[in-house]
Amino acid sequence: MTQIRSSYLKAWMLVGVLFSFWATSGIAQDSHPAKIVAIGGSVTEIVYALGEEARLIGRDSTSVYPPQALKLPDAGYIRALSPEGVLSLNPDLILMLDGAGPPEALETIKAAGVPIATIPDGYDAASISKKVEAVGAALGVEPKAHVLANRLNGALQAAIAKSADQKPKVRVLFILSLQNGRVMAAGNHNHADGILKLAGAENVMADINGYKQVSDEAIIKAAPDVVVMMTGTGGHATDDQTVLSNPAIAATPAGKARRLVRMDGMYLLGFGPRTADAVTALNAALLEPGKTE
Repeated sequence: MTQIRSSYLKAWMLVGVLFSFWATSGIAQDSHPAKIVAIGGSVTEIVYALGEEARLIGRDSTSVYPPQALKLPDAGYIRALSPEGVLSLNPDLILMLDGAGPPEALETIKAAGVPIATIPDGYDAASISKKVEAVGAALGVEPKAHVLANRLNGALQAAIAKSADQKPKVRVLFILSLQNGRVMAAGNHNHADGILKLAGAENVMADINGYKQVSDEAIIKAAPDVVVMMTGTGGHATDDQTVLSNPAIAATPAGKARRLVRMDGMYLLGFGPRTADAVTALNAALLEPGKTE
């Protein structure tokens, strides 16, 4: 009898240890969290595409699509998160696109014991499926995520195949911002370069890494056929006339033909559920003078 009581006691002690571990490690005890904060516009879009939006209680400022997401409390900008803003929503899970920050904010959130599911980012075709599968796993809806990932991949491959038929490739200068006459352009290994490749275009600044200011001489030498910019605020809000009258840009084929394409930033660079449509729209805009989204 004593032995049996001892066994029961040990079993209850083990349960207590495990409960303590779950409570302090940040691991969600519920495999289907109901109060989720999404950080990253594409992550939020995926949650909606999966039909799991009823579980969202907050989002970051880049999560502007679909429009109903704007009704959710804003927890701050993805790269300048406020721990207080996120934690005040009392989430039981944070879906966070890789690259969110700053690091000290993430440490504070982790120290509070809130589980964080880091969603991989990327700028190629495969990265979208990886995002969808990762979000689905974090939400416990893997079968739905697998179906969505396959559907999105099929649409994207069709869009890529159509864009690949265009020859010669349109030479594009992707401008991130234009301030005080200085052009910040997209080189390689980033979302802008990724979407240009998917749309069958040639990035004229592909020999530089990341986003960098480029000289007037480099722009003139690159001789782009088209300039692409995001719509938005700050440097992206520079009006068309200012962009096209920039001396370096005006000296290029794009400037002489007044070929400037603008598209919504999250639509263009989000690498989420709408990317197949963005590839098709960008390809069409590059081939048809004056067409923008």
